[in-house]
Amino acid sequence: MKKNILFIATGGTIASAKTSDGLAPQITSEELLGYVPEIKELCNVTALQLLNIDSTNIQPEYWVLMAETIEKNYYDYDGFVISHGTDTMSYTSAALSYLIQNLNKPVIITGSQKPINADITDAKKNLLDSFRFAAEDGVSGVYLIFDGKAIIGTRARKVKSKSYSAFESINFPVAAIIDDMRITKYIRNEKFTEGVKFYKDIFPSIFLLKLAPGMEPDVLDYIGEKYEGVVIESYGVGGVPFQDKRNFLEKLGALTEKGKIIVIATQVMFEGSDMSIYEVGVKALKKYNVLQAYDMTVEAAITKLMWIMAQTKDYEEVKKMFYTRINEDSLY
Repeated sequence: MKKNILFIATGGTIASAKTSDGLAPQITSEELLGYVPEIKELCNVTALQLLNIDSTNIQPEYWVLMAETIEKNYYDYDGFVISHGTDTMSYTSAALSYLIQNLNKPVIITGSQKPINADITDAKKNLLDSFRFAAEDGVSGVYLIFDGKAIIGTRARKVKSKSYSAFESINFPVAAIIDDMRITKYIRNEKFTEGVKFYKDIFPSIFLLKLAPGMEPDVLDYIGEKYEGVVIESYGVGGVPFQDKRNFLEKLGALTEKGKIIVIATQVMFEGSDMSIYEVGVKALKKYNVLQAYDMTVEAAITKLMWIMAQTKDYEEVKKMFYTRINEDSLY
């Protein structure tokens, strides 16, 4: 029996057409499906146009809207495919992984580097692969599917701005490879005995600061006035500059004393952070209440913090939740 899949379109390059101001999302959910008639041979599809925007314009509130849409339709469908722009797709896939937990159904996010109506495009393959994976038995959880790869939602990152192989799985194996009709799975899905859980709140007051040599520590004063949480992209395995006049440690201490939540991540894409190795990291860990991202992507660290701080801003509770896995597949 064919599975019932809800297709949720939100815009992005896949749905774009040329305008006088450049490419802009205009193609509807029904029109997208019309370009890939093979999908209807795989499953029964219902199309829903939720948004039609460039993913640069995606906001945290839209993640909640997507989660609410899935919750409203959860028991009527066997799976969900979301078309999305590539620029913020990894943020959305991570956010939905936190907003929808204990999933026993697939939620697939996909898009393309070229519009679906282009002469040469990756849109048709990505869309067909996504529906094929969503209709596969035994698939559950949030995945980003692109260029034949199924990536765990909290592990995806866009690494190329134009090429079809735009996304990689960071510090974790690819969950599956989709090669035409053949699907090879590398990660076994966990089956949850407790029911699916949806979260309806997000806390967007999180700032991402990328350190660069010469940056003045006073920037943290301003950030602390405007934001409740800060993710700092530091260098290497994670460190905070404290030498000479540009002493970030003092400012870091002032923020933590005010109850701000600080997470130290790394600018290095692979292998993650470990602040216990060098003095520049150990000093921060010993003196102040700071968390570290370890091998999480920055996108996952930011969205997880937004999810947690919508529930609590107490440091000890935030720390406990930040270091607690949401499921065994994602690790974070």
